[in-house]
Amino acid sequence: MAETSTAGAPSGASAGQLPDGVATAELFASGEASATELLDEAVARADRLNPQINAIIGRLDESARRAAEHLDAARDAGESNGSLAGAPFLTKDLTCTTEGQPYHAGNAALKEAGHVASSTAHLATMFAELGLVNFGRTNTPEFGLTITTEPLAYGPTANPWNTGHSTGGSSGGSAAAVAAGIVPIAHANDGGGSIRVPAANCGLFGLKPNRGRVSLGPDSGDGWAGFSVDGVVSRSVRDSARVLDGISRPWPGDPYWAPPPSGTFESAAEREPQTLRVGLCAHSDWGPVNAECSRAVADAGKLLENLGHHVTHSAPAELFHEEFFEHFRTIVSAQNVVMLAGMEEALERRMGRPDMEGDTWALMQIGREVSGAQYVSAVEWCHAWTRRLAAWWAEHDVLVSPVMAEPPPRLGELRNPETGRGRLNDLLQFTPQFNVTGQPAMSVPLHWAPGDLPVGVQFVGAHASEEMLLSLAGQLEQAAPWAGRTPSLWAGSG
Repeated sequence: MAETSTAGAPSGASAGQLPDGVATAELFASGEASATELLDEAVARADRLNPQINAIIGRLDESARRAAEHLDAARDAGESNGSLAGAPFLTKDLTCTTEGQPYHAGNAALKEAGHVASSTAHLATMFAELGLVNFGRTNTPEFGLTITTEPLAYGPTANPWNTGHSTGGSSGGSAAAVAAGIVPIAHANDGGGSIRVPAANCGLFGLKPNRGRVSLGPDSGDGWAGFSVDGVVSRSVRDSARVLDGISRPWPGDPYWAPPPSGTFESAAEREPQTLRVGLCAHSDWGPVNAECSRAVADAGKLLENLGHHVTHSAPAELFHEEFFEHFRTIVSAQNVVMLAGMEEALERRMGRPDMEGDTWALMQIGREVSGAQYVSAVEWCHAWTRRLAAWWAEHDVLVSPVMAEPPPRLGELRNPETGRGRLNDLLQFTPQFNVTGQPAMSVPLHWAPGDLPVGVQFVGAHASEEMLLSLAGQLEQAAPWAGRTPSLWAGSG
């Protein structure tokens, strides 16, 4: 099979485009391509493009080839495979571990020690059951603690749309690889915006699932007190929906579980949504919002009105509560001290200031000062605030806002020791609220700023409303298609 050939391919691939994950799986299932051939093509794309963007920081070619050969043999024997069997895939080097494989979480000390994972995450098992062929680990900021992917351990990941700009974080390596066309889908996770921000910066679709939708086992129950959840970034809505169908099931011992959907998430993405009550919020009480980001929300509102939805300018009254980040920081810092203790146990030594970046060390110092009573008080504040915020969704279906308050920043801006923290506060004004509430939220690529910089629009639904969001995303994808728009560094060209 010739690389990037799409002649006669199913929906999701057309002239000049690469097939999405669903179309790739159809090529495999029909016998038009083997999993081994599909892997070889993805490896070739990675060899050609990754040196320019630094998205993949660890290759797993040997284990991927064994998995591809197993899928080919099973198909040839008439055995069933997963619903995305044969699709090349990448996993973020954060939380989604496979026993015996390298795991560094963007940290130089773990990298230098050659640290490997001691367990296999349930998520990794579910990805394999889908038939996804994982051939690498993607770059992430140290321990996933910021919204740009520029770790000292592995260096910065460049945005395929404009390599002088950030991909976002913490799933920036995955987003860059998908945006460049190396793979159709890649693993991501989100504790404060880390699916939505990279999707927004890289022109992708990114859905943060509801709290409790995807198991964090066996090593964790509710990461960051329930703020963190796993998912993927993709170019097509249906790819994310099909993956979510495959990774959303409870495992023994999970502390809680999101209500099951009425049907499949993929079928939801294929049907028209009902008429929705939409609230637009293009401003922030925490700081200014760039005109391009405000324009993206306004244009999304016009598109929604044209699609028949009821649109008003409205947002929850406490969306920008002045105490929010105090409590968020208390919880995240304390959780990371516990994480660090696990890393120290794995390394069999204490980790000090030379073992981590300055901002990480500062957060750990904050966490070490948090008492048990302070932690519980912060959790209780977040629970009470969540209830007050949720009341808005009794009268509305969707909140629409920017994902970030500015277009993708230049590489280095958020790493500047003097101004980086202020710039982070400038940008991160719309996403972490919904990690605290646990609601599903998605970034949809509906706008581009000058310089060919993607600007995502965030859509937030009520608790456990992924079906509604995916249905709306499918409608938006049809009304304002983005698949034909590709970055300057793109695997389907040249």
